Amino acid sequence: MIDASSSLLRAPSRQGAGSDACARHMPRPAGAPALRPGTPAPGYGSSPYARDACGLPPAGRLAPSTSSNGTTMNTTWTTRPETAEDAAAIREINLAAFPTADEADLVDALRADADAWIDGLSLVSRAPDGTLAGHALLTRCHIDGRPALALAPCAVLPAHQRQGAGTAAIRAALAAARAHGESLVVVLGHPEYYPRFGFVPASRFGIRAPFEVPDEALMALALDASVPVPSGVIRYAGAFGL
Repeated sequence: MIDASSSLLRAPSRQGAGSDACARHMPRPAGAPALRPGTPAPGYGSSPYARDACGLPPAGRLAPSTSSNGTTMNTTWTTRPETAEDAAAIREINLAAFPTADEADLVDALRADADAWIDGLSLVSRAPDGTLAGHALLTRCHIDGRPALALAPCAVLPAHQRQGAGTAAIRAALAAARAHGESLVVVLGHPEYYPRFGFVPASRFGIRAPFEVPDEALMALALDASVPVPSGVIRYAGAFGL
């Protein structure tokens, strides 16, 4: 079984998934399984520290941004569901974005789990040259026995970080979930990043993680206002090892 609880605590940061050094100084959630040596101890994991939480462009597009060397970039991302031919590239994205192979192994395990995997809800973002740059995955979880989706992991190739590839993939994944008739998504991540997608504290709905986390770190997004939101403890797919 993969010790993948830390994957729930990671998401694309301003410098890309798995790269935010600030996260190393956050407290590890009590009750979370131990991480492998060399993995940054997470609070929100390698979490995003993006400060602008509103006014973002629609999925697949990014307004001019500034790279770490001060260069202004204009990048247009296209997004689509993964295909069978994308599996190797997605694995490479996760291997490059995170300090261990845990997330890459987790994606492979979830893909092999018929109870967790939902075709069309693993989204990639592509650079203008066709390179797969970002990945966002939604898989089946349950809350009080009712189906929901968990957003994890999300990753961006280092060469394309801070350019909106992760944001584009996440927006596309959420749009695909709506189109599939899904009604609820949960995510464990930084509260300054995910509200841009519409996430709010999960505690508003009485939703709890299966281990202790900061209240503001666990968030939920109701995709269909006509469907009542369940309350209770999240039961993640078995591959998460929780």
